[in-house]
Amino acid sequence: MNSIIARLEELTESVAAQLQFISSDDLLAFVEERQQMIDEINLLKQQTPFTPVQMERLQKIVEFDTVLLSKMTSLKSEAADWLQYRGQAKVQRNAYEAAYTPDSFLMDKRN
Repeated sequence: MNSIIARLEELTESVAAQLQFISSDDLLAFVEERQQMIDEINLLKQQTPFTPVQMERLQKIVEFDTVLLSKMTSLKSEAADWLQYRGQAKVQRNAYEAAYTPDSFLMDKRN
């Protein structure tokens, strides 16, 4: 169990160190990898309980959650803003590309 906790600590600290430059894809990969490690820890916990040292190490990992959640919220907000901008641009583009009524016709007067 100590090796998994060590890997989780290393992964969490490396992501936290790069947090201001991390992309949403990298953050998603981190969350997925972290969840796998947590699942492994939960399985091992059923066999042997945590020692006080392990509990302390896990608590330090959990302390990074607020910073990570803040970054996730920021990325979510950026994505929502981008989607809203794209929606507005689409509405404006559609206004200029509006189809004319099919019953209309052009009259050409020749002298």
